[in-house]
Amino acid sequence: MLPVLVALLQFVSIDTATVALTHARVIDGTGTSPRSDVTIVFDHGKIKTVDHAAAIPAGALVIDLTGKTVIPGIVGLHDHMYYGSSVTGSRSMLSSYPKLFLASGVTTIRTTGSIDPYQELNLRHAIETGKTVGPLIFPTGPYLQGPGVGPTWMHQLGTPEDARRLVRYWSEEGVPWFKAYTQISRDELGAAIDEAHKHGMKVTAHLCSVGFREAVDLGIDNLEHGLLTDTEFWPGKQPDVCPMPGDSAQYDNLDIDGADVQRTIHAMVQHHVAMTSTLAVFELSSPSRIPLDPRVYDALAPQIGAAVRTWYDSSQKKSDTAERVALKKAMAFERSFVRAGGLLGAGSDPCCLTEIAGYGDQRNFELLSEAGFSPEQAVQIMTLNGARILGISDRVGSIVPGKQADLVVLDGDPSTNASDIRKVAMVFRNGVGYNVPALTAAVHGLVGLR
Repeated sequence: MLPVLVALLQFVSIDTATVALTHARVIDGTGTSPRSDVTIVFDHGKIKTVDHAAAIPAGALVIDLTGKTVIPGIVGLHDHMYYGSSVTGSRSMLSSYPKLFLASGVTTIRTTGSIDPYQELNLRHAIETGKTVGPLIFPTGPYLQGPGVGPTWMHQLGTPEDARRLVRYWSEEGVPWFKAYTQISRDELGAAIDEAHKHGMKVTAHLCSVGFREAVDLGIDNLEHGLLTDTEFWPGKQPDVCPMPGDSAQYDNLDIDGADVQRTIHAMVQHHVAMTSTLAVFELSSPSRIPLDPRVYDALAPQIGAAVRTWYDSSQKKSDTAERVALKKAMAFERSFVRAGGLLGAGSDPCCLTEIAGYGDQRNFELLSEAGFSPEQAVQIMTLNGARILGISDRVGSIVPGKQADLVVLDGDPSTNASDIRKVAMVFRNGVGYNVPALTAAVHGLVGLR
């Protein structure tokens, strides 16, 4: 079990060695159908039994979960420790985001793009030694970005050797993943992937200048966002050039079941390249369909929340039919990828506007359900699949004996009502139960500031 400083005990609701969760509905993360009236027993942070008739050890804390659902802790594969706004610019969220992730049921994250990797490495250490609370963090190195338009805090690679040098340095500093970005060339990307693999590290990417099939041929491990960042289908795409943003209507006639798209999907599957679904951030392009979530405005700093609410209100009348079609095509691409045997994880990209830590991950579940995945499939995508991509599925990602007790208790049934994913009653990480109301109250009005 994780140690926690006395000053942080306000965020801990359960710190008992042996706990029995009884009469629970369980969606265990393996893709199997929900089970009812299940007892989960865990001891010193490890799951011991998951059964209808599990014996309850003497001295265990017994919690009756009648009417509630337990899922594994969410594994956020595309999450960040920063938020950008028109009011304050991009800022690190080292105080608010860890608590908000945990309060939302996200117990593991990969940051998938870092402003300052040292901050994230230090934050990870602070969490694991009990100096603060939050999810397990897999930090990524600085963005692997080529020259061109982009945030000024990104280093711009000049040569393939420059890419190798950056990867070598941060590999030695302990960063396990790297993220390539929109302006990188094929030569730079190939060099970065080769160097990362030499050090036992992996590379993912939000691409534009390089197409998905090109990245697969270079040996990439993971691809972010899906269809709407794969420019190989854009008319007139030039090698190593990120085309200017196009009209979303270009997706109207793209046939997901056609030979060209299927060739990309099959290449990814054949080469074991995983993909990260980020439907919640894609939805920002069709904001008239985004449901109002008052929790977002409670969490945002007041001046930022006011600006975001102005954007949201004005967007309800926006003509975004083409963007809605593009989102549906992205959903179809993900369904086709999974049907072909692809490994799909999920993350929220909590970068901006209404897309913030934790709540965006929950929105992903609703959108995966809308995309046609069953509740058990959506849970698996957001838990066990993410753990597999990170290489930690022997420890977390599903509710089975022997694994770490990373569990989320929901006050409802997301298998019949997807929005119940928002009703987080309790979160356990490594057997420690966290106080969701206290965590949520602690970030009130802070997101966007710190």
